[in-house]
Amino acid sequence: MKTKSSSILSNSFLILLLAAAAAAAASVPQIAMAAEQPEQAAPAAAQEATVQIVYVDRPADADPEEFHIRTLAPVLGSEEKAKEAVLYHYKHAASGFSAKLTPQQVEELKKQPGVLQVVPSQTYQLHGPGAGIGTMNTVGLL
Repeated sequence: MKTKSSSILSNSFLILLLAAAAAAAASVPQIAMAAEQPEQAAPAAAQEATVQIVYVDRPADADPEEFHIRTLAPVLGSEEKAKEAVLYHYKHAASGFSAKLTPQQVEELKKQPGVLQVVPSQTYQLHGPGAGIGTMNTVGLL
């Protein structure tokens, strides 16, 4: 049975996670999906880097940012390239980072120790009555 405090904690965690994802997405221009591009552009789009969210299982005693760089460095070839590629470090509500990666780099990264999941960054727009004004009430977060 869920207590009221655990429900509030769950909602707070969800809001924090959504806010962090929105902040990261807002600071990076969105790249059009390959399905929206003409057929002749598909091969070039397959090698184009897109923003990915990487969830990791970081050891409790490891510094989050250092662990993220060490995880990404073997895929990109150096720690310097990894530092340049990372857009945001998730350290509180979730453990992970966002980075611009090609599809080939995503596949290599999935094989790295500690990597739990790699997913494309997406921005969602809430629709409904009063969208944009009181949207938090619309989805029952307040």
